[in-house]
Amino acid sequence: MSFNLFSTRRDFLSRAWNGIGAMALGGVTMDDLCAGVNHADPFSARSTHFPRKAKNCIFLFMQGGVSQMDSFEYKPKLRELHGKPLSRIPNISGELQGRLSFPHVTIGSPFEFAQHGQSGRWLSDRFPHLARHVDDLAFIHGIKTDNQNHGPSTLHVTTGSQFPGSPSVGSWVGYGLGSGNRNMPGYMVIQDPRGAPVNGAAVWSNGYLPAAYQGTLLRPSGMPILNLDSPKGVDRIRQRREMDALQWLNKRHLAKRVDNSELEARISTYELAFRMQTEAPELVDISDEPKNVRDLYGLDNSTTAGFGHQCLLARRMVESGVRYTLLVHGVQIGSSSWDDHGNVKGGMIRHCAEVDQPVSGLLEDLKQRGLLDETLVVWASEMGRTPFKNGGMSGNPGREHNSWALTMWMAGGNVKGGTTAGQTDEFSLRGMGEMIHMRDVHATILDQMGLDQERLTYLHAGLDRKLTGIGGAVLDGIIS
Repeated sequence: MSFNLFSTRRDFLSRAWNGIGAMALGGVTMDDLCAGVNHADPFSARSTHFPRKAKNCIFLFMQGGVSQMDSFEYKPKLRELHGKPLSRIPNISGELQGRLSFPHVTIGSPFEFAQHGQSGRWLSDRFPHLARHVDDLAFIHGIKTDNQNHGPSTLHVTTGSQFPGSPSVGSWVGYGLGSGNRNMPGYMVIQDPRGAPVNGAAVWSNGYLPAAYQGTLLRPSGMPILNLDSPKGVDRIRQRREMDALQWLNKRHLAKRVDNSELEARISTYELAFRMQTEAPELVDISDEPKNVRDLYGLDNSTTAGFGHQCLLARRMVESGVRYTLLVHGVQIGSSSWDDHGNVKGGMIRHCAEVDQPVSGLLEDLKQRGLLDETLVVWASEMGRTPFKNGGMSGNPGREHNSWALTMWMAGGNVKGGTTAGQTDEFSLRGMGEMIHMRDVHATILDQMGLDQERLTYLHAGLDRKLTGIGGAVLDGIIS
């Protein structure tokens, strides 16, 4: 394409943008790219604040609120009191009181628990595959989130704030570290093939950070990233000429504005979109994976195939240098999520069967390839559940929301496997001792990626913003 095809520079930029630039990494616009980029090249690799093993992070988000006393917390007291009202309700007030059904009738776990590994970790029989990896896991119990409704709590766990508009954890990691592969974004999102989570794209939003740090949604089939393919009738040679012309114009403009890092970031983004056309499609093509790997993730089993595919793609993201990968299991709320207000037994049987083998396979695959030491793996949900019934006791009762007792675990990097931070009371109702807040977990994730929460800041609306807001303490007990 030659310059004389365009009447004005603006016309050229507009037409070029509608081609390659429209991809722009998860919905980047011209205005977004010009909005305060602090780094001349947002995709360049940057140094950590201090040494840590982990170079990448995989965040496994279970939408709906995983029942902690039916998965990772052994509470025999609940079994003893099953079907009985409690005469004394410990530490129940305010928002927690408002979510509980009356009378407060206890639900014991219908599942058997056993100890596993050298650490003697108790685990529900719903996780027979994950049980083999307990000595690699560090559990965090009694985590407090700021809201016990799905929408705000999902945002809180994934962005640090219960309100829309804040950058997600992956965006902060990308902002701090850049990308490990100049041909791929630093932050990829692989959602449940059945649909989007609560809040949709807000879960992986860049918020007030430059748009280059927004998560890029990877589709499980077809063109992996929307708008990545070339415009109809435009071959790669012509597209390269368009890109060169766009760069030439932007660099001429930049020459008169030597301190304009926003323009440099725009150039970098265009170039990344162009390079991704070659590498990204290969990442989702798993046809070259051998049978033993397919079996490891359960790809040929209808129950595990969906999340197994997501987990396998996450491993391939790590291999390609993607800094942060978010996996979402669960769609909105209801039966396709972990939101078991009724029939918690049936729901847990179904959900756990979908993820247990794939998650175990991911950990084993990473370890076999020598990648677990370089990869922080995080399991999370937006809230815990209550030990009391939600509705009647007839049939199979369910559990209510509980923002006082979220359980998470981490593995890989400098995580000290077989350890535990925090604990809940005998009812699994809320944390005991010094409260662990979600900001403490976020501080720990940043720490594991070699980032200091106090130094990782961004000036917005006159304030130095950070992921953890006010407060946040690294959970040193689970770090080696």
